Amino acid sequence: MPDKSHFELSRRGILAGGAVTAVAAATPIAAATQFPVQAKAAPTMPVRFTVNGERRELDLDPRTTLLDALREHLHLTGTKKGCDHGQCGACTVLVGGLRINSCLSLAVQHQGDAITTIEGLGTPDKMHPMQAAFVKHDGYQCGYCTPGQICSAVAVLDEIKRGVPSHVQSDLTQRPRVTDTEIRERMSGNICRCGAYSNIAEAVAEVAGGAAKGGRA
Repeated sequence: MPDKSHFELSRRGILAGGAVTAVAAATPIAAATQFPVQAKAAPTMPVRFTVNGERRELDLDPRTTLLDALREHLHLTGTKKGCDHGQCGACTVLVGGLRINSCLSLAVQHQGDAITTIEGLGTPDKMHPMQAAFVKHDGYQCGYCTPGQICSAVAVLDEIKRGVPSHVQSDLTQRPRVTDTEIRERMSGNICRCGAYSNIAEAVAEVAGGAAKGGRA
């Protein structure tokens, strides 16, 4: 039969050891409370660029993305933060006329660049033809992805006009043409969770037709 006194002694030892461990674990916390570490302010860098035709100057943490610079510092909240990983296209803006995912680009990379957001394309009183076409064809439902969709669509037509090839062209030596397949391929980086893809394609095709007849795209 086990020695009861040995059992009791072992139990007391366990309890005593637990108390010592608890005190030891709490000591660093108490020390940190009495002597808090002062966090150093992150260094900043001056960033100068033109946004929607207006010169802007900011002092930013160099880790600030272009998306956060636009939304949090310039309060241009039309550009949306979706996945924040460059996979949904909601944050698409135009830099020098080319579309980029602003969540994947640092603001300091764009010194001196000309940036256009959805606010710079048009206003409710004077819409860009692409904005008007999206309204006409119901190219949105919840509207969250719409600013990125529109910016991307404007860039798509410019890419086709400049002869930039795509993956669906059978002959890369020929200039691309505006077709439903071409539009869908080039717009595939912009995700619409509501599923308004056919309406979006119709809106882009209508603007492309207007541009071919001399309209502004």
